[in-house]
Amino acid sequence: MIAIRDETIFDVPAREALLDACFGESRFAKTCERLREGRLPAQGLSRVVEMDGRLAATVRLWHVAAGPGRPALMLGPIAVDPALQGAGIGGKLMRDALALAADLGHRAVILVGDAPYYARFGFDAGATAGLWLPGPFERERFLGLDLVPGALDGARGLVSAT
Repeated sequence: MIAIRDETIFDVPAREALLDACFGESRFAKTCERLREGRLPAQGLSRVVEMDGRLAATVRLWHVAAGPGRPALMLGPIAVDPALQGAGIGGKLMRDALALAADLGHRAVILVGDAPYYARFGFDAGATAGLWLPGPFERERFLGLDLVPGALDGARGLVSAT
């Protein structure tokens, strides 16, 4: 049985080990990491999946500006224990995090990730066409999702930490 819940301080060592297992040391070199560095995730938007008493998956969302004066969240990283990938745990966690973000009044979410995977949740590269990140990124992997219809319409400029 799985339980999706808020991350606690006690989850951090297991979360870091899971991220290392999924992404290795290269995760620290990614452009999105520059936007997360030295900051706390958005209040109430660090979620984990616990399965049989251990951490099986994790996701965090972070406050950013999607261009000047346009608040948004950046999702990432999301990770699922490699032994459990393909079992639908990541999808459940993703839907939970997005629903919670919407319930908390957030308007849009952006991320850098696999477009075919994230398309099933409504993410689209067109939503971020006028935005850029403060470092190298693959344009086709830079995706956005409106939690409120039209939230990213006309968004232009540099994504920055807020």
